[in-house]
Amino acid sequence: MNFGFTEEQEMLRAAARRFLDAECPPSFVRRMMDDPTGHAPALWKRLVQLGWTALLVPEADGGLGGSFVDLLVVLEETGRTLLPGPFLATVTSATALVEGDAPTLRAELLPRVARGEVLLALAIAEESGRFEPELPARAADGGYVLRGTKHFVMDAHVADQLVVAARTGDGVTVLLVDAHARGVAITPVRGVDMTRRIQRIHFDGVTVPRARILGGAPLLQRTLEVATAAIVAEMVGTAQQALDRTVAYVKERVQFGRPVGSFQAVKHQCVDMLAQIENARSLAYYAAWAVAERAPEARQAVAMAKAYASDMVKDVTSRAIQLHGGIGFTWEHDIHLFHRRALAQEAAFGSAPAHRAVVAEALPA
Repeated sequence: MNFGFTEEQEMLRAAARRFLDAECPPSFVRRMMDDPTGHAPALWKRLVQLGWTALLVPEADGGLGGSFVDLLVVLEETGRTLLPGPFLATVTSATALVEGDAPTLRAELLPRVARGEVLLALAIAEESGRFEPELPARAADGGYVLRGTKHFVMDAHVADQLVVAARTGDGVTVLLVDAHARGVAITPVRGVDMTRRIQRIHFDGVTVPRARILGGAPLLQRTLEVATAAIVAEMVGTAQQALDRTVAYVKERVQFGRPVGSFQAVKHQCVDMLAQIENARSLAYYAAWAVAERAPEARQAVAMAKAYASDMVKDVTSRAIQLHGGIGFTWEHDIHLFHRRALAQEAAFGSAPAHRAVVAEALPA
């Protein structure tokens, strides 16, 4: 295992930071919060030109053929700037096309995903928040008919295709559903994080032909691992930016004739936050390596990273608000946006207790 990043990956990180600092400042994020879709096509076009949507797409399918670690360095930066829009949903959902058993769909759609022409969303969560599929799919004419609802789907309202996990007679089946097909109803759900939209999707007798069957339980597990490791990378960036903003603020804020950052209690808080972030970063990097290398321990590595990062990002962003004092609780200040994103990240792809259960199951008896 290489514990460092390559020169190319560091260049990618630096380029991503420059781009996002220029194109995705807090003022832009706030505009997108008020936008009906939360998606800016002009920004999407620019990040596509940078090759981000092509990172995990193989070269044979029109992509860059990068590894998950390459994507990680970008996701840390998107988490740092609270990037709105369907980037996370699209790049993680593409895993089901890359690794699924649908060569015709792959040839047709993956080049368009790489070019940013097709947006994807991952519809796998149930109302309980669990990812064990409950949505029933009835076999019909070689394919399936879907009747039921999927919940907590990121950016489905702007997606062209939906990766859907369903319960079939054979167990678990992953399907690709046209988001605009007859019988698909997408309803917005008001969440705590207004920088990233979530939806509920109802399927009312939607027919999915055999050619749109992507795979079974192993594909669902692999896609979940990629999506979960991806949001952990984001969480590290979100927490780091919250700490960086807090440190800058306590150096400037003067109370009793001295910067509040000079008080020992404030210093202790900042050090605790830093220690939490560094622990989460180590777990995130290990999970990313395990996913990229298909290591046998990938499922446990991702679960450990998500369990720790879920608690970490909530605590760090909460402390950040407290250390900003009264202004941190106001709508006008940006620091509360990081806590809102943190709460949404914690809930996405399984909570901390759910992932701790996965780790516990892997422990020897």
